[in-house]
Amino acid sequence: MSELDKNYSEDTNLELKNHLKNIRIELGFSQQQLADMIGVSRNTIGSIERCVFVPTAKLALILCIALDKKFEELFYFD
Repeated sequence: MSELDKNYSEDTNLELKNHLKNIRIELGFSQQQLADMIGVSRNTIGSIERCVFVPTAKLALILCIALDKKFEELFYFD
């Protein structure tokens, strides 16, 4: 096992978190407006904001495009 593999396996407890709520509010969107823009339910947006649901790579990319943000501006590991 390489050193990189060892470090990665030690960090598997990392959780994907996000700044979605803050960015959404800064841009003046309600949860429903953002949901309508990207074709998901308001519940999905709320669940992502509360880190109850981790979006798929596709949904994360759609959120980034809709909000005009880079992935690392919207999501982070903690």
